[in-house]
Amino acid sequence: MTSPTTLSARDLCATIATFAEALRAHKEVINRLNVYPVPDGDTGTNMTLTIESVVAELEPLGPDAAMAEICQAVAHGSLMGARGNSGVILSQLLRGLVEKFKAVAEISPSLLVESLVHADLMARQAVVRPIEGTILSIARAGAQGAGLDDSSLTSTVRGARERAREALAFTPEQLPVLKQAGVVDAGGAGLVLFFDSLCSVVAHDPLPEAPPLESIVLNEYVPSPAHGPVDVANLRYEVMYLLDADDHRMHAFREVWAGIGDSIVIVGGDGLYNCHIHTDEIGAAIEAALDAGRPREIRITDLSEQIVEERWVREGRADQPDDAARNDAPTTAVVAVVVGDGVGRIFRSLGVRALVKGGQSMNPSTADLVEAVMATGSAQVVILPNNKNIRPVAEQVDQLVEPAVTVVPTSSIVEGFAALLAYDPDASGAQNARTMCESASHVLAGEVTRAVRDAHTDAGDVHVGDWIGLSATGVKSIADSITGAANLLLAALVTPPHELITIIEGDGSTPGYTRRITEFLADEYPWLSVEVHQGGQPLYPYYFGIE
Repeated sequence: MTSPTTLSARDLCATIATFAEALRAHKEVINRLNVYPVPDGDTGTNMTLTIESVVAELEPLGPDAAMAEICQAVAHGSLMGARGNSGVILSQLLRGLVEKFKAVAEISPSLLVESLVHADLMARQAVVRPIEGTILSIARAGAQGAGLDDSSLTSTVRGARERAREALAFTPEQLPVLKQAGVVDAGGAGLVLFFDSLCSVVAHDPLPEAPPLESIVLNEYVPSPAHGPVDVANLRYEVMYLLDADDHRMHAFREVWAGIGDSIVIVGGDGLYNCHIHTDEIGAAIEAALDAGRPREIRITDLSEQIVEERWVREGRADQPDDAARNDAPTTAVVAVVVGDGVGRIFRSLGVRALVKGGQSMNPSTADLVEAVMATGSAQVVILPNNKNIRPVAEQVDQLVEPAVTVVPTSSIVEGFAALLAYDPDASGAQNARTMCESASHVLAGEVTRAVRDAHTDAGDVHVGDWIGLSATGVKSIADSITGAANLLLAALVTPPHELITIIEGDGSTPGYTRRITEFLADEYPWLSVEVHQGGQPLYPYYFGIE
């Protein structure tokens, strides 16, 4: 097969698609590599979601789209879909890469080299305190490697890949924590896959296979003063949002952020920015945005909880506490019924002691709930069934176990989230039940799924294959698309007193679909705050919690 001498618009699309495929295959391996200096614990997920947003932006353009259209889609899709520190930096690299492609029909080897150098510079400008041994080092190495021999497109992309691989192998020498853990940088490993993808499209080189997950073994991280100024692990919260702001206000915004946190990445321009920071001062991080413009799609993550969760995932920990953990059992423990790995991680982060897998179509048995209650080690236990079909089973448990069991009758995952906001592990079971019930009552739940049979509803006739939006009172919307059903459902449920919408993404959701939903909410209900979480639940692309 003949290798191209220049990159066409189709080749650029193919590179993005191949990169997305490679990230999907390596996502969990990259997640496991992540240790420092950005303790996201989900670097592979964030990079994958960022590139998936680009893929979604490219899909409507078709195979004959012009180079300028492709570049615009890459720039916009990566900016809007960037997740986490690694995703925001990847967004800036992609935006810098395609900036000079817009004016040409074909990308020559020399232009590719020039654009890789430009992407490297833009990424470093976006990071307030660049650190070597990270994705930034790999981006620079790739640009330098590409420039070693631009006599042909094949030699250019292979040179970039080889130098990037060498730089990745060297990252443990640049960051002591990587050397201590015995791994290379996670974000850098993800970026190397971009150069692998270029080589696959241009030179038809095979993509590397992801190593077995069990082969990635991390030594335990012990913080050391020797890490010096790059030790950001003590900053507790990750704050991210899109910011609509006048460009001339951004310098002052950067100055404020530089004084309150680290791992700061700000990308964008022309009035729209994607902003990322690790900080202990959530209020100040958001107030800075209000001084500069209008923040939206605000996401706040407790990094200390995320690290604990990631360790639990990495070690393959069971859904119930081990014997050692039982010695530290709280006065009142919570058992929750969940569906979806992401949903389970969120419940864990909110203090749930034991998880029982189950849902609408796979109800757990009484024995499953009894086992989970006994495993908590607590004398008092609250059960969150999170489904009306599971509530009667949960009500039987108190008669079968020694611990005092109370059921908070949650009928949905989002009601369970809301209930946990009032959970106090040091309070009694009865007191927790009262406050958690009250907290859950403030949430209006909705969900989107696909009809499996014909039916007549108050919202109209439903046919097999239709997408439907459901609330506690039944079908509220019917549409031929996920986003159509979701937006019609939200329009039927949201009222002026509502302040917050939580979106839980499940199987069938995409970054593009989520963006259409959040843009609808921003246009129709600009006063609402919106939070987006990954749930991974089957059958239901979206759960909604309206408070």
